[in-house]
Amino acid sequence: MIVAREHISAMAPYALAELQPPSGKRLVSLAQNESALPPSPAALMAAAEALVDSTLYPDPDWSDLRRAIADVHGLDPAQILCGAGSMELILCLTQCYAGPGDEILSSQYAYAFFRTAAAVAQASYVTVPEQDFAVSVDRLLDAVTRNTRVVFVANPGNPTGTRIANAEVARLRHGLREDILLVVDEAYGEFSEDADEPVFDLVQQGNTVVLRTFSKAYGLAGLRTGWGVFPRGIAAEVRKLLNPNNVSVVGQAACTAAMTDQAYMRETCRITAERRNRFADNVRQLGLDVPQSSTNFVLINFASPASAMTASETLKAEGIFMRGMAGYDLPASLRATIGAEDDMQLALQILSGVCVREEI
Repeated sequence: MIVAREHISAMAPYALAELQPPSGKRLVSLAQNESALPPSPAALMAAAEALVDSTLYPDPDWSDLRRAIADVHGLDPAQILCGAGSMELILCLTQCYAGPGDEILSSQYAYAFFRTAAAVAQASYVTVPEQDFAVSVDRLLDAVTRNTRVVFVANPGNPTGTRIANAEVARLRHGLREDILLVVDEAYGEFSEDADEPVFDLVQQGNTVVLRTFSKAYGLAGLRTGWGVFPRGIAAEVRKLLNPNNVSVVGQAACTAAMTDQAYMRETCRITAERRNRFADNVRQLGLDVPQSSTNFVLINFASPASAMTASETLKAEGIFMRGMAGYDLPASLRATIGAEDDMQLALQILSGVCVREEI
């Protein structure tokens, strides 16, 4: 019998959201941080028009897409790489710059795929405690060892929703050795209060990568397209590991149009933020703790794991699915994606009933 390599066999499958509503109930998915609004009409039109070219392989250089990204963000197209979601870029970066005997450093509640990528590369994954559900730069710097090769920071964070100031990210970079790669995952960067002041300038130091995605603010999760800004030398190495046809014809066309329609994206973020803040305030009034979020979701902290489980099961009985956080060592927490206003009101009503019964 053929068996997988030992380190692969030892890995747990990446945990996916449970999305099976009871019979007769409409599925309300508040579990996967998908956009509350549809994509830009321009993106939908571009996708439909691109289908006629589906007999052809996609542009391996993502030429139009890279130019659109560069024009919007004032970047050099040659420093932009695109992936099948930012997950492909994370995995390839890890395989490129870490291996057995190396350490990958991140924070306590960092995006779970960082751990998966480290396991694939056979590198050790080290985390440090967060402070008030936020990344601590001082604790990261204190945890650096001679074996540290890569530091991953999700800013804003997932599943916490919190963010640290760009000045803190810069302080982290300046405090790291030059031979340590810093990867800043800004999957939710467009939702941040200072979204117009990104940390792309750190890339010019030659040892920092900044990642973004079209899955969240642009509402194109189903097209699996991410991108990042890379130092030229790192881009050349990582590109060797990327599938040369990783972003489909339709994906490139839709994402190019979505990037060009910045007004629509900003309005999506504005509406989402208003809905998020209203929902978070209402949940806090129920006596539950909700950290300040800079994303399209909130983390709801209950009094106990049992209370979180009761809330989750009560929501599921009505077809509403939030994401349990036990896999992040947060068994008393649920992560709630911001969805349609009616769905958020229904979720709030159910949570209110749970809190009354549980006397939270």
